[in-house]
Amino acid sequence: MRSDKMKKGIEKAPHRSLFSAMGYLPDELERPIIGVANSANELIPGHIHLHRVSQAVKDGIRLAGGTPMEFSTIGICDGIAMNHEGMKYSLGSRELVCDSVEVMAKAYPFDGLVLIPNCDKIIPGMMMAALRLNIPCILISGGPMLAGRFKGRPVDLISVFEGVGKVAGGLMSEEELGLLEQCACPGQGSCSGMFTANSMNCLSEALGIGLPGNGTIPAVHAGRIRLAKTAGQKVLELVEKNLKPRDIMTLDAFKNAIAVDMAFGGSSNTALHLPAIAHEGGISLPLSLFDEISEKVPHICNMSPAGPHHLEDLFEAGGVYGIMKELSKKNLINKKCLNVTGEKLGDLLKTAAVTNPEVIHPLNAPYHEKGGLAVLSGSLAPQGAIVKRIGVQEKAWHFVGKARVFNSEEEAGAAIMAGKIKEGDAVIIRYEGPKGGPGMREMLTPTSILAGRGLDTQCALITDGRFSGGTRGLCIGHVSPEAAEGGPVAFVKNGDRIEIDLVNKRIDIHVNKAEMEKRKRAWKKPQPKIKEGYMARYAKMVTSAATGAVFKDPDN
Repeated sequence: MRSDKMKKGIEKAPHRSLFSAMGYLPDELERPIIGVANSANELIPGHIHLHRVSQAVKDGIRLAGGTPMEFSTIGICDGIAMNHEGMKYSLGSRELVCDSVEVMAKAYPFDGLVLIPNCDKIIPGMMMAALRLNIPCILISGGPMLAGRFKGRPVDLISVFEGVGKVAGGLMSEEELGLLEQCACPGQGSCSGMFTANSMNCLSEALGIGLPGNGTIPAVHAGRIRLAKTAGQKVLELVEKNLKPRDIMTLDAFKNAIAVDMAFGGSSNTALHLPAIAHEGGISLPLSLFDEISEKVPHICNMSPAGPHHLEDLFEAGGVYGIMKELSKKNLINKKCLNVTGEKLGDLLKTAAVTNPEVIHPLNAPYHEKGGLAVLSGSLAPQGAIVKRIGVQEKAWHFVGKARVFNSEEEAGAAIMAGKIKEGDAVIIRYEGPKGGPGMREMLTPTSILAGRGLDTQCALITDGRFSGGTRGLCIGHVSPEAAEGGPVAFVKNGDRIEIDLVNKRIDIHVNKAEMEKRKRAWKKPQPKIKEGYMARYAKMVTSAATGAVFKDPDN
């Protein structure tokens, strides 16, 4: 066993003495040692209950004859970090989460790992660590939050963000907003729409690193605790079989995950995180692959914020395996891929079913013929950009407008709140990319305010930063190369004609080449916005959004 390195032999007597000091019995040290990476904290609704999930995992490990040893990681709530300097640190925390799991699993040679994330960057960070370490591993999330209720209808966090815009536009009173904010997020769990956290938790099932139900069993259900116990038991089977993440999360598994992502219209952030996870396993996931799969896979599950359904609805309708069952009818899923159960996906799909076709549509009656995300390219984004296509009303699929240029989220947000953005404006928010931000902030506030003011079908938002999984409307992010690297978005001026065509997947600036070259020669690279600490180092190491914003190879 790997753990023998820290517990076997006469020379490890001091090590055993230290374990004894913590209360471990000699019998416990004889068993497989399973590391339990718990990201619980008192700062994220999705993580507030993870100590109970972790306890269930440890119970399962002990039931199966192992010894659990728990450690912690950091975690940031994107909703609370939104619209202030804190959001600059969110994407960067993904690498810290990954590194923290790696250093613990290297310092303590565990025989296996159970990873317990639930929100935003913690999930991809832990998946990255799984592939980097490549020791038997399973991921169990804390589960999604239930939708709230307001005036007889379901609501969620995005309802509150959009409520801010409604107040600014005179469409809602501050008193109503106060009532809404008290009921939109009714308790523990990852926010209840198909935002980034739930997208990634659901994709853990398609990748095979999570058990069936990992993405959809609500946080408050006893089934979540039972699943956690099962995860604890299953990791011992993985150790016995020596079944590792790179045996499970293969290129075909990533293709399955992209297909499921397109089918349920997941967060645009998945196009950032999946390539970063794959990178740790030596797998390349270019944006062109997302585009290729998007053309083949129909959108069959319409989740909030683009649609009416929440995660509890998907859970009751058959979950992620129900979606994969439907996709498999046209061979859009590779059924030979393995799962952490040790079984092939095809065998697991035999018992899967769609129990509510109103939530998971049949393939012959999709919401949209093509997938939820689209990759755009053109003179404004030569290396690509991402749009959540199914969140855009079809009347806005072709847009021509005049650029309104802002060099930060704060500038753009203030202009939108003040009513200075009008129909036909193409709002450009630049210097918010991985390097320029630094940290590629999510910009849910400006998109939500715009939607709240009723302008989400009449304007475009374009950025080298990111948009939240809760975004809807003509919002295009991940514009690459970013402004801080001298990409074309750095040279846009107020009044420039911008054209977006979601049918032909183009995003262009209609300024002649000679003028663009003149602007390029006159451009001066701006000073870093953060000059010390982690994010200053991050800005020097991070690569383009088009490659998943991973760190540069130290050998290059």
